[in-house]
Amino acid sequence: MKNNKTVILFLIKFFGTYALLFLLYSFYLSKNQNEVTFYSCDSVTEVVAIQSNFLINCFGYNSEIIQSNNELSYQVIIDKKPIARVIEGCNSVSIIILFIAFIVAFSGKFKQTLLFIVVGSLLIYAINVFRIAVITVALYKFPEYEYVLHDIVFPALIYGLTFMLWIVWVTKFSKQR
Repeated sequence: MKNNKTVILFLIKFFGTYALLFLLYSFYLSKNQNEVTFYSCDSVTEVVAIQSNFLINCFGYNSEIIQSNNELSYQVIIDKKPIARVIEGCNSVSIIILFIAFIVAFSGKFKQTLLFIVVGSLLIYAINVFRIAVITVALYKFPEYEYVLHDIVFPALIYGLTFMLWIVWVTKFSKQR
């Protein structure tokens, strides 16, 4: 019976945290995106696009970003050629919400849990910005590999990192080891 109680508590904490954060994020998006009078992405997506563009320029490419006129996205342009789009789903917030829900569901000491959530979220965010910059350059150089790069390799990196952080959390810090 104790095992069932542990599983049920995990599920309640996981789905409760996920639902709360998802609702808060949905509310944020409803107030910070515009597609009625003109297209304007939320500020998190904008910052991710700006930081990714900065990295692409640091890699030695002449790139710029432009808010799309016909969708909620930023066009990433290298040498005046549109290469990629940064949309809300690319900003890593959804995966950070999933990460946080799992950590809360397997919570440890409050201070450790909070610190791991902050550090893990920042790491996921930073790796995501790097991922967008690298995939954009890779698409510029190897456009024929778009499917493999965008749909397989790069999602595997961000989800793999999240999974590794979960493993570290459960084996090192969680009360439910």
